[in-house]
Amino acid sequence: MTTVYDFDAQDIGGKTVKLSRFKGKALLIVNTASACGFTPQFGGLEALHQAYGKKGLVVLGFPCNQFGAQDPGANDEIASFCQVNYGVTFPMMGKIDVNGAQAHPLYEWLTREAPGLLGSTVIKWNFTKFLVGKDGLVIKRYAPQDTPESLAKDIEAALAA
Repeated sequence: MTTVYDFDAQDIGGKTVKLSRFKGKALLIVNTASACGFTPQFGGLEALHQAYGKKGLVVLGFPCNQFGAQDPGANDEIASFCQVNYGVTFPMMGKIDVNGAQAHPLYEWLTREAPGLLGSTVIKWNFTKFLVGKDGLVIKRYAPQDTPESLAKDIEAALAA
């Protein structure tokens, strides 16, 4: 059986991160963008990181420029934007594609494990969120309009499991 721990990704600095390093933690994986109407969710994601990080939650942001070209910058520009404007301290990963022929394998797996509306396996927009349990399996997919704050009960349940 495949789990999130079977995947690697590049961090925003270009280093390979084996997601197995997060074994035993709950993950909130989010495709982000710096110039989107949902961009202020960075503040809520950082609040979740601060509130639940010590309890075992890891928020992982994956910048993506596939929706309205709303994250055109290089990784270093994205990292600076997130830190300066939202005080982001949770791990930001390197920019990826979440749909199409170049979709990152992690996102291919996430969307198969937790399809969207009507069974769709594509990501529709920025700030789609996936909650992954401490066992490495996807618990739930959330729409871009689902605010980080609205996930608190599900995160608490995942951490308690």
